[in-house]
Amino acid sequence: MSRQVIRNPVLRGFEPDPSILRVGDDYYIATSTFEWYPGVRLHHSRDLAHWRCVGGVLDDRRLLDLAGVPDSGGVWAPDLSYADGRFHLLFTLVDGYAGGWRDLTNLVTTAPSVEGPWSDPMPLHGRGFDPSLFHDDDGRSWLLNMALDWRPGHPSFAGIEIQEYDRATRRLIGEPRRIFTGTTAGVTEGPHLYHRNGWYYLLVAEGGTGYDHQATVARARSITGPYEVDPAGPMLTARDDPSLELQKAGHGCLVETQRGEWYVAHICARPYTPRGRCVLGRETALQQVVWSADGWPRVPGGQAAIEVPAPDLAPAPFPTSADHSELLGSRLGPEWSTLRRPASRDWLSVDGHMRVSGGQSPTGRRAPSLVARRVTATRCGIQADVRFTPRTPDHLAGITAYYNTRNWHYLAITADDDDGPVLRVLSSTAGALAVAPRRVPVPPGAAVRLHAELDGPVLRFGYDLGTGPQWLPLELDATVLSDEHADEFEDGRVRVLGFTGAMLGLWAHDLDGGGRHADFTNVTYRTGSHPDRRGTHPCPSPAAGSS
Repeated sequence: MSRQVIRNPVLRGFEPDPSILRVGDDYYIATSTFEWYPGVRLHHSRDLAHWRCVGGVLDDRRLLDLAGVPDSGGVWAPDLSYADGRFHLLFTLVDGYAGGWRDLTNLVTTAPSVEGPWSDPMPLHGRGFDPSLFHDDDGRSWLLNMALDWRPGHPSFAGIEIQEYDRATRRLIGEPRRIFTGTTAGVTEGPHLYHRNGWYYLLVAEGGTGYDHQATVARARSITGPYEVDPAGPMLTARDDPSLELQKAGHGCLVETQRGEWYVAHICARPYTPRGRCVLGRETALQQVVWSADGWPRVPGGQAAIEVPAPDLAPAPFPTSADHSELLGSRLGPEWSTLRRPASRDWLSVDGHMRVSGGQSPTGRRAPSLVARRVTATRCGIQADVRFTPRTPDHLAGITAYYNTRNWHYLAITADDDDGPVLRVLSSTAGALAVAPRRVPVPPGAAVRLHAELDGPVLRFGYDLGTGPQWLPLELDATVLSDEHADEFEDGRVRVLGFTGAMLGLWAHDLDGGGRHADFTNVTYRTGSHPDRRGTHPCPSPAAGSS
């Protein structure tokens, strides 16, 4: 029987900053979630080729409070490790990053199982982000993180720190030490440490998370250094080859299989055009790692491949697919997320259908009412039957293609001053609001089927009032739902960061506090073209790895 193949990305759509861990025969990947609940998504595999999302770890306000965090703030770069029969999860909670400053806290929580229960997060420090834990062979543990420097004229990414960590008390011991300042690529972050054959190997991300991104390895005989950089150059990068299908390769984490094979989980992205916008956001891929004769871990060719030989493990596929999902049962499935507040019954109920109480405006950061899931393919869509009775223009509900508070498209049922319920299309691009002039009257109290289709760089909205599907004569720019478009700078300093990815979801607004709610039924996400549009228009080919 031929050896199975890993097809990248293994985690599609907005799934960045992977931390990979093996416990026995089980593999886990934790990814960043930023302003979305549940915080820190976990994924499970038994063969590295097949993965399923098992849900988020930080699923209530006891564990995580995201109220008020900025776009692309919240949970950054989690780290998952295992020691003393417990899972240890570190993450950074970012409250602010604009103007050269950072307001953040690094926290740790532990659990006997990935299903929990997770302990109350313990704050560690706020000197820098991307924390990780290294458990050494002698029983001691160490916390690593990148160090920040706010001072003008100094590199803001000031190197990698290490400090001893007491697992029993979940507290730091002694003082931090700077052990590595990086290479000329700069922006040194995302540290992970490994011990093998008498060497300590430090794997870091460099070059920023854009098209100059890379993964760099350095090693030392002592845990505190000095660290020498692999003379062969970066372990992984796409910076010199815009033709590669997987771009922005970097920020990695190593794992060893039961049979001594090594792999690296890493960030990647799939732009629609060479070095263009990445609507799918930063995704997660796996590459095989080979140890050189002189003891360096290297990815063959130093580049990210779409197909990689899988480890010598029995295939272990899962019965369900992330390419199609329906809203069923009495709780949200693991593929769904909520914005800035947990899925609690004070605003959201699920019982075969979804009832969403209207929340704040599209710019609100405390109590929005948005339930969404990641865009995982260049062609995909969402549809839902929406029953909503707006009384004023301050009441809106419908479906959205969303990136952040400043970049989204929205097909909403709302009310005009005199005409009763209508369908309207609203768009926000870098915070500039536009409302399409066309209005479609909606029978009061009737359920309306709404659908959105992403077709490469184009977004289309449609509806069905019971007489068959209709498509609005609009082709909206889907590329505004991308990291590249979302980044904003002012006087050379960051104003808004773009670290997430496009989402498709269900949105409800009640701007006057009138107690409006919307009911959503027959909610379905699928990849590929909408069945009523297949063969009716030319579509760009899906990016490699898309369904």
